[in-house]
Amino acid sequence: MVAKTAESFLEEIQFMAEAADVARSIAMEYFRSPLRVEAKADNSPVTVADRSIERSLRNRITDRFPEHGIFGEEEAPVNLSSRHLWVVDPIDGTKSFVTGHPLFGGLMALLQEGRPCLGQIDMPALNERWQGCVGVASTFNGSVCETSACTRLSEAFVYTTDPFVFSGDMQGVFETIAAEAHLVRFGGDCYSYGLLASGHCDLVIETGLQPYDYLPLVQIIEGAGGTITDWAGQPLHLNSEGHVVAAATPELHAEALARLGGLMGQSIT
Repeated sequence: MVAKTAESFLEEIQFMAEAADVARSIAMEYFRSPLRVEAKADNSPVTVADRSIERSLRNRITDRFPEHGIFGEEEAPVNLSSRHLWVVDPIDGTKSFVTGHPLFGGLMALLQEGRPCLGQIDMPALNERWQGCVGVASTFNGSVCETSACTRLSEAFVYTTDPFVFSGDMQGVFETIAAEAHLVRFGGDCYSYGLLASGHCDLVIETGLQPYDYLPLVQIIEGAGGTITDWAGQPLHLNSEGHVVAAATPELHAEALARLGGLMGQSIT
């Protein structure tokens, strides 16, 4: 079966934007309002806002593309064997959301035969949106964006969301990278990848991510000129282990992988 071209994804790109508009309105209805915060099985927080947004996204996908599958954070997967699979994270950064911090986002991706072909980061409180589509340049609020030209770790602005998730050997490797980098910042969740796509930071390194955390980022980063893989340099897919490195240039990505290489012969859990 022939893969769709960038031009033939116009309907899906517009659909993502429309769905994100609705999700924004739901998120902002609840943002900085009293909310009951529940703990899921993995002890991560969830609210009625997360669930309401995902339900809205799922309903819209099912109505528009009934043959497509859905993989989301808050509900069970649907039709995973479909050639086209939507991956959704209703609120990436729920901890930010429940504490009134505006750096939370909504994520969507469309996979074709298991490969991310569309991606979207939407920041409801900031009115900012990145979109990526295979074969074309990524955009920020409708205008083309591109990564920086940084090629060396010693000159790089590096982000990770939470330094406390690195443990054991992973902690040592991250500390080595942080010590060599020009500047290191923490926090941001999906926003860090938007900043990378727009050239404001140069390298993002994270671990413990889920498919709905990283798959929406792939086409945005690649379409902006960057590189994003797992820590072994392999393409990200639905069953990746969640160790992600995204860089502005292939050269910077290669240097980061070289630092992470000490872990590659071990089992990373």
